[in-house]
Amino acid sequence: MRRSLVLDDFLPYRLSVAANAVSRVIARSYEDAGLRTNEWRVLAVLAEDGPSSQQRLVGRTQMDKVAVSRAATALADEGLVRRREDPDDARALILSLTARGRALHRRLAPRALALEDALAEGLSARDLATLGRLLRRLEDAAGRLLAEE
Repeated sequence: MRRSLVLDDFLPYRLSVAANAVSRVIARSYEDAGLRTNEWRVLAVLAEDGPSSQQRLVGRTQMDKVAVSRAATALADEGLVRRREDPDDARALILSLTARGRALHRRLAPRALALEDALAEGLSARDLATLGRLLRRLEDAAGRLLAEE
């Protein structure tokens, strides 16, 4: 049986639209600090994970190498991130938050959490747990499909 492509029913399209809408909402929490979305993502990952290579940030954020590099450069130029040579690989850089970067994250994280609460309003704890599991399954499936290419 042949199906027709109806965008409003097409899972990849719905996920993309939802992700873009949520990203625009969360952007409110960091735009006044002069950060762009990719910069916020790198800052947030470094705050959570600690010092990381740019390659690890690529995997963690699912951003491409150029986007991570540009975000890291912008954050370093603002004094929010320190870049140093990786002692195990002279071609690689290790990024870590500066004191200013940590302070900015501490200021912005509560705003992001408040927006998350507003987005989740009307969803039960069970709904949120189910959504989290389903999103992880979709990410895993996408990873498998990418690995097959």
